[in-house]
Amino acid sequence: MTRKNSKTQVNQSSPSANNQSVDQQAQSDNRSIATALRTFDAPIPLWKGLPFGLQHVMAMFVANLTPLILIASAAAMDTSQRSWLIQGGLLVAGLGTVLQLFPIWRIGSRLPMVTGISFTYYAAAAAIVADKGYGAVVGAILVGGLFEVFLGLTATWWRRLVPPIVSAVVVTSIGFSLLSVGAKSFGGGDGAKDFGSWQNITIATVTLICCLSFQFLAKGTLKQLSVLFGLVVGYILALCLSKVDFSSFSHLSFVSFPRFMPFKPQFDSGAIISFALLYLVSAVEVLGDTAALTDVGFNRQPTARETAGAIAGDGLISSFAGLFGVMPLTSFAQNIGLVAMTKVVNRKVILSGGLVLILASFFPPIAAVFNSLPQAVLGGCTIVMFGNIVVSGFQMIAKAGFSERNITIAALSLTMGIGFTQVPAVFRYAPALVQQIFASNAIAIAFVIALILSWVLPGRSNSLQKNHQE
Repeated sequence: MTRKNSKTQVNQSSPSANNQSVDQQAQSDNRSIATALRTFDAPIPLWKGLPFGLQHVMAMFVANLTPLILIASAAAMDTSQRSWLIQGGLLVAGLGTVLQLFPIWRIGSRLPMVTGISFTYYAAAAAIVADKGYGAVVGAILVGGLFEVFLGLTATWWRRLVPPIVSAVVVTSIGFSLLSVGAKSFGGGDGAKDFGSWQNITIATVTLICCLSFQFLAKGTLKQLSVLFGLVVGYILALCLSKVDFSSFSHLSFVSFPRFMPFKPQFDSGAIISFALLYLVSAVEVLGDTAALTDVGFNRQPTARETAGAIAGDGLISSFAGLFGVMPLTSFAQNIGLVAMTKVVNRKVILSGGLVLILASFFPPIAAVFNSLPQAVLGGCTIVMFGNIVVSGFQMIAKAGFSERNITIAALSLTMGIGFTQVPAVFRYAPALVQQIFASNAIAIAFVIALILSWVLPGRSNSLQKNHQE
């Protein structure tokens, strides 16, 4: 009888032991997946890594397309041309991400970078559009991108000539130059017949409040989707107020290829020089981006090969973007912030996000939805983005140090950059080329002044040594 009871107990304990074994196996699998996510080259099943790749896409999706929507408005493009831009923007953002993950020769960083359309070039592009047309912008993008490739391949020699305070001034001036863009969108868009109407202000304000509420109330990685949440709520409100234009949905095909060479390039010397300066600015920004990414993702400083490859990769994909009429690209700070929060650096995971962007470029309905966004909705979101750029510039200035020399460089370059472009008559008697480059480009003025001052003011050698060490 005792033997029988003992046998029964053994049989009863077997399912429990099996369940425990299954639980232990599941915990082991979870640990291995977590380790793989935090390892750059570790193997990981596609279906387990895809959600994290989609998260990277959602963090940058709206910011990637916003500069294109704004420049399309400045260039008075029709609905079809706007759709071409958005499709092309999705394609090149995905291809740029793939290039950074899997370099070609020395072009590409081999880091978990996600690329997207940069706001750095918008102010200059809008000024060129008003004077020369969008074809001149495309020509400048094509030539300037090759210039940035050259900057990347030679970064080892020139990077020490650009101290941190110059990079900080550039980022700050970019933010300030975009504030009026955000304000115009907030009111309904530059040239809108109902600019400043209560409907536009209401839509923009509600969108702004939703962005801020979601950012401060959401937890973890959900914070990265605050802009998307604001856009959805603002779009729904705009629908209720009959402020959404559905013309982009007419005669819409479900699948189509992105349009190659939708705009004929024009190679204008002034536009090319203006963009070349901005490509140099972007290259300097990438130095900071790679340092931030390797710090939060790998707890180390970037190698010279990684920074040079990142710059060259941005340049090549930007030049390629010009073939699709798209603005230049750069590595996205939003995704660096996401890496800092999640520590996900597996390149196969990031690759899945890049492939999603490429796939989305073949579906015009996605472009049509973003094409129909009212300017007021964009204004409610972008005014937060642009303000963050200004604050990021302030933080970079603080990191560079508030020495008398740095304060002088920042104060004078920002004053001249922002002030002179508000009074373009200052350049009335300057050569035509100088007027074209500087009269409406605060970023170019601030960059040139800051760079010259960093070279001529006392203390240059110490600054260069500090920058070289960083």
